[in-house]
Amino acid sequence: MKGKVLLRRGLFWGGLTALAAAGLVLLCAAVLDAGYLHGPLVRLIARRAQRPVHIDGPIRVRLLSRNPRLVAGQVTIGNPPWVPAGVMAKIGKITLVLATPRIGRETIIESLELDAAELHLLRDGSGHANWQLENPDLGAPKGLPIIHSLSMRAAQVELDDAQKHRRFAGTVSVQGDGGVSSQPHPLRIAGKGQLNGRAMDFELSGDPLRSASQDKRYDFSFSERSSGSHLVGSGFLLHPFDVHVFDATFDVSGADLKDMYYLTGANLIDTGSYRVTGKLRRRGYTSFFSELAVTSGQSDVRGSASIDTTHGRTRIDADLNSQRIVVSDLGLSAAGREPESKPDPGRLLSDVAPDPSGVRRSVANVKFRAKRIEAGRVSLSAVAANLTDDHGVLAAPLAAELLGGKMNAQIRIDAAKEIPTARLELKIDDLQLGQFVRKKSGPPPVEGSLSVRASFTGRGKSLHEMAASAGGTVTARMPGGMLRASLAELTGIDLRGFGLLLAKNKEEVPIRCAVANFQAHDGTLAAKTLVLDTEPMLIAGEGFIHLDTETLDLALRGYPKNVRFLQLRAPISIRGTLKAPSIGIQAHASKLVLVDPGKAKNADCGSLLQ
Repeated sequence: MKGKVLLRRGLFWGGLTALAAAGLVLLCAAVLDAGYLHGPLVRLIARRAQRPVHIDGPIRVRLLSRNPRLVAGQVTIGNPPWVPAGVMAKIGKITLVLATPRIGRETIIESLELDAAELHLLRDGSGHANWQLENPDLGAPKGLPIIHSLSMRAAQVELDDAQKHRRFAGTVSVQGDGGVSSQPHPLRIAGKGQLNGRAMDFELSGDPLRSASQDKRYDFSFSERSSGSHLVGSGFLLHPFDVHVFDATFDVSGADLKDMYYLTGANLIDTGSYRVTGKLRRRGYTSFFSELAVTSGQSDVRGSASIDTTHGRTRIDADLNSQRIVVSDLGLSAAGREPESKPDPGRLLSDVAPDPSGVRRSVANVKFRAKRIEAGRVSLSAVAANLTDDHGVLAAPLAAELLGGKMNAQIRIDAAKEIPTARLELKIDDLQLGQFVRKKSGPPPVEGSLSVRASFTGRGKSLHEMAASAGGTVTARMPGGMLRASLAELTGIDLRGFGLLLAKNKEEVPIRCAVANFQAHDGTLAAKTLVLDTEPMLIAGEGFIHLDTETLDLALRGYPKNVRFLQLRAPISIRGTLKAPSIGIQAHASKLVLVDPGKAKNADCGSLLQ
């Protein structure tokens, strides 16, 4: 009996408390509808939004309605605390209407209208953006509530996205009024302006907002044009207004792959006409690319990749492959463009100093395989590379087949330092000189199996600076082979050599051995050993290769092993540049000999080849 009394009392006081709370809520709503307590309301909104909110114009609130409404003028919204202080938006007028509130149901916005809006959107390199609802360091991003009608006319928008390398200034309009008719209007977002310094326009279309629901997907399509490139695609959000979870397909085409920078912010290389297709899945801070296909000219790259930007730290994993890459399909010439400042035409090594800040913030693992890479008359086959980047420390082991031989290279660049440093270890075995592609038919001028070893270190902000400071060694060995007799004899410049050359004689002589050793210091390679020993001639050389100026200063002298008549003892000079070497005779050092007894001896090939 006592228990029943206590139960009735509990129910009575509980009900009375609930009625009192409901009455207090209704009283506050009535006070707000009457135009009071607007200051506390704005402070409550700012606290829930986690950013400063100021309303300098009139405020009209109607909460005692089936569809609560808020109308505010001259609204200023500041940046959240996870980005530098500033203004995110200035809006002449906001009209917000909520759907009928229901217990246990998420808030639904019946309509949202923004008039005379100015949006200043920013995201730093670590992924913190002023449009995010929550601090990204605290968890997965959240989507917006369902909006059944959205309107924003010709808003002035400025975007500075350091993470995606995009800067936009222009106008954006949104029209997504579901209406009350049986045929609601689809969502349409359109914009135009300057993206990364080039004119662009875009349009996004989506399902009618009136039909949007959290339990079904939301379909959309998009189109964007800039600098001769066109991006189109379609996809769906798994949940409406949550752009962090979606699937899409895309197709980009244009005159130069580098122009994708003006569409996406991706900094790529110059090419001729190109096309890129693929699929994209985004899940939170991770984007997955699959069925990627890039084609330009005769070149292709296919594969998959993922990009994770959790906590502002970029991690890239990619697996790419190619059937064929033609180097002439890449670069300014392929794109039909001239550089703004023309480089020295004799230069091979670039002076471009890449910005290392991006790689310093990232971790990457990129696997690349190519069946064939063609660079002029030289081709690499069975190419395999694996690039890793650990916050600016890049390593790239490379393996390939070159002219019948095997090439292995280890490249390491430490871009985490203010002045990057680089190290190269190169090993080539069994390179067949006779397989080098020639313009003319007939037997090759040189045949033999060549091995090369190179070890270099350098420092600098560009490839040219690194080479100009390089130190290390280069060694080439050829234990035997065949050389066209006219070339061997010409190094001694006698009548026999001229006769063989003028007659285009294809006679060959055995090569006993050939050795070249260079020592590099501050970008200058000095020849320590330069010997080519053939049956009729011993050829020795000396000189330097200057990587700073990319110039050659080498001399070869031939010493006959048998008697020669009317010999002009004049060194053969190799000058010019790495890109355009020239061969000539050092006339000032020449000497005419009627009879050369030919006392040159065979080189000690055993010792040299060690």
